[in-house]
Amino acid sequence: MTPGREPAPPEPAPPEPAGSEPAGSEPAGSEPAGSESAGPESAPSWLLRLADAAGTMEVPAPLAPPVTGGRPSAVLVLFGDGPEGPDLLFIQRSDDLRLHAGQPAFPGGAIDEGDGGPVGAALREAAEEVGLDLAGVDVVGTLPEVFIERTGFRVVPVLAWWRKPSAVAPVDAGEVAAVERVSVAELADPATRVTLRMPNGRSSPAFRVRGMLIWGFTALLVDRLLALGGWEKPWDAGVVADM
Repeated sequence: MTPGREPAPPEPAPPEPAGSEPAGSEPAGSEPAGSESAGPESAPSWLLRLADAAGTMEVPAPLAPPVTGGRPSAVLVLFGDGPEGPDLLFIQRSDDLRLHAGQPAFPGGAIDEGDGGPVGAALREAAEEVGLDLAGVDVVGTLPEVFIERTGFRVVPVLAWWRKPSAVAPVDAGEVAAVERVSVAELADPATRVTLRMPNGRSSPAFRVRGMLIWGFTALLVDRLLALGGWEKPWDAGVVADM
């Protein structure tokens, strides 16, 4: 693991247009030394409200961290203002990787000693993986830590706003095969949603979008964000796909 204008987003709570003034107090968040971003106050108010809600969300049982053990890591959950409204940045990992080969994911990876914590790690990894210009990114908060049992990573999702979008593309094709910005509207569309049944018998939400199957930890996190943001639409969990 390195850990892949509106129309307004779906009802019932469409976000406000990018650039609107935030309402209420700022959620907790930090930025690495040397960041040139304007700070979380530049983020739209709907994202600040989402950060407040997500910061205290209940971690699904399959992702609950153990008391000890696991390798600390972080991913960057980067919201931007796309042509179809709010969107999220995903990478698709290379098929040649030992872990998470070919899997769509959020940019991220293990926390190094010089990162200063999950925020620094998530931003560094995104810059290394897709060439993200960190001067245009504002961190608005972090989500509760989760645990990926299969790989032993303890992951802190870092929520951020892409204030000044920049060109992104795979930096190392041996690590990242593709980069996609996927709109919230696409992810919330019931037609993209399926229940994925794993070989171990467990089932979890998944998304078929842009030729990708988003599953596992990434899909569980997207599912929670859609619900917390008020974007989730009723979908047929009885549509099952086998891994």
